Amino acid sequence: MKDLTFGTLLAVFEEIFGTGLFWAMVVAAGIVTLAYLYVLIRDRAISWRKFLLAQLSMPVGAVAAVWFVLLMTHSHLRDIGGPVDVILILGIAAAGAVGIAILVYTVQSLLAGKRGRGGTATR
Repeated sequence: MKDLTFGTLLAVFEEIFGTGLFWAMVVAAGIVTLAYLYVLIRDRAISWRKFLLAQLSMPVGAVAAVWFVLLMTHSHLRDIGGPVDVILILGIAAAGAVGIAILVYTVQSLLAGKRGRGGTATR
């Protein structure tokens, strides 16, 4: 693998996760992203209470992402071989943490509806 291209990355991810699961994750990420943008546009402000609850879920997302990748690659933490592996694990954990925070914030906002004046939920 001389060149790192977008096509090469797609092939590697499809090999690791399987074609169906990989594209299902891409579609799920797209749907959550669009829902998050919808919530931000609809509410025109960030709810700091929802944001705090979303941040509290971040460690769960980090651990779940690392566990999922280790499961899919049939690896263990004892297989970490060097600094690049540690950086990759930290990157996976960061992506999982941010992803779960966005998901939790979006789900809270969609379930609660838009807050009107006086703190009442409107739909």
